[in-house]
Amino acid sequence: MARLIAALSGGVDSSVAAARALDAGHEVTAVHLALNRSLETSRAGSHGCCSLEDANDARRVADKLGIPFYVWDFSREFLTLVVDDFLHEYARGRTPNPCLRCNEKIKFAAMCDRALALGFDGILTGHYARLVTGNHGDVELHRAIDPAKDQSYVRGVLTQDQLRHSLFPLGDSTKQQVRQEARERGFTLADKPDSYDICFIPDHNTAAYLHDRLGSPPGEIRDQNGTVLGHHQGITGYTIGQRKGLRLTNPAPDGRPRYVLRLDPDTNTVIVAPQEELRVTSLRAINPLWCGQPPATPLSAAVQLRAHAPEIPAQITADGTGVSIDLLQPAFGIAPGQTAVIYDRTRVVGSATIDSTSPEQIPANLTEQVRVRP
Repeated sequence: MARLIAALSGGVDSSVAAARALDAGHEVTAVHLALNRSLETSRAGSHGCCSLEDANDARRVADKLGIPFYVWDFSREFLTLVVDDFLHEYARGRTPNPCLRCNEKIKFAAMCDRALALGFDGILTGHYARLVTGNHGDVELHRAIDPAKDQSYVRGVLTQDQLRHSLFPLGDSTKQQVRQEARERGFTLADKPDSYDICFIPDHNTAAYLHDRLGSPPGEIRDQNGTVLGHHQGITGYTIGQRKGLRLTNPAPDGRPRYVLRLDPDTNTVIVAPQEELRVTSLRAINPLWCGQPPATPLSAAVQLRAHAPEIPAQITADGTGVSIDLLQPAFGIAPGQTAVIYDRTRVVGSATIDSTSPEQIPANLTEQVRVRP
């Protein structure tokens, strides 16, 4: 059996995961991560995470399980690696995923490194994903049994070494089963709502948060021909694919709805276009992270481009500078800064950050070449 750090968030999932690890005979120590010093007071009603209530809930669970409880302060790392990165990317007209970055840089890199340095064998969390030993002894990351709760997308940033020191006890369960088990164990947080907001924006107003910190000035909304259709109050309040809230003062010549096609921070311009112009069939991604050995390419696989988005069959080609992804089905409203996670059936191959998109048509012979295995 192993000596493990249980990352107790104060939610039902991590609580049941810690309890199951104890039942399996592991020696478990609970740790709650203090990530954001600005959240020192209660945030009742928020659906984020990392609040004071969460810390208190985590401590109560540790006490009920009879395991040691500690708080690890990673607020400085969180500010630099997650919050500052979030602001920097938006200032460039990109759309980052701060929760995925937090999992990559804090909850697994920094936390796992500290756990190993202290003599623990690894960490366990309440994420819904499965770990499977492959034919060659590698630890493979797979989708969870419950498709509605599968969190393998945000685990796609983990390396083989991190996977070898990780435990996900909930991957074979549904959320309903986990809540019922929490009730049976007497956890008072059995029906606590899931967290889904950006934790460092507790009022859920991302546009206002960005405007306050980046000071994006007003500018023009133009179509692809350069015609001014309206004005904006800062490009950080817009995302690629957005339709609502454009408030165009001049209707498009054809009278059809317009969507955000591109953000140009250099000219402080929002470019809009008809929906079909958002069709993307080719992506270029950088900074690939492989869950095992880098795959031989070209690879017939599937990609997921957003959390909870459906898979899209694709052909993946990796080279020395990044990954090229040719989609067999078009995707719409894909923004640089988002993460593409690559799947072989249920197995996560790895991930990369989308750097650019292209509306180029799929080569005629590519449809015949690429087949996603069932």
